[in-house]
Amino acid sequence: MIPKKLIKNNRTFGKILFIRIFAPMRPQKINDQDLLEGLMSVIQSKGYDGSSLNELAASTGLQKASLYHRFPNGKKEITTTVLVYVEQWVEENITKLLSDNNIKPNVRLEKAITNINHLYDGGKKICVLRALTMDSNLELFGGHLKNAMINWIEGFTNLGISFGLSPNVAKGKAEQTLILVQGSLIVSKAMSTLNPFQETLKTIKSMYLSG
Repeated sequence: MIPKKLIKNNRTFGKILFIRIFAPMRPQKINDQDLLEGLMSVIQSKGYDGSSLNELAASTGLQKASLYHRFPNGKKEITTTVLVYVEQWVEENITKLLSDNNIKPNVRLEKAITNINHLYDGGKKICVLRALTMDSNLELFGGHLKNAMINWIEGFTNLGISFGLSPNVAKGKAEQTLILVQGSLIVSKAMSTLNPFQETLKTIKSMYLSG
């Protein structure tokens, strides 16, 4: 006769085994910030057309099925979500920061430069905006790309005005900061050195601090 305790234990084990085998798999969990940064890293390096779902999933540590669970419309939805994240980042870390008149202009500038340096990992990362500026991508994501750049220019324009520049001159310098950063990222990548990007950040500081 089999002891009742053993029968009970076997029933418990069988129940656990049944749940593990037949219960529906729950979506994998990942921090939203880590998810977005992982996805953005692939799009930055491969662009929209060059990014595969396998690579996007691998960058987050998720299975492809879990990635589809979060983004049912696939790569387009993923890229749109990343661009919205970038827009919000620029708004918080560039536009609002540089427009905050409660902070001294030179302090705002220093913080913004630090944020930009962090965003591009010291110059190692190509800008996701640059990676998506091919004509075919502009048809899909042009609005988001334009908004992010407008927010950047608005923030630096407001900073320039705080430094005593006229609105037109301030806007011209703001546009120049965007061009300088984007260009230096390409040069740094092509030459396998972070110096062009780092020197550009110093140049931007000098543009405002030297008057």
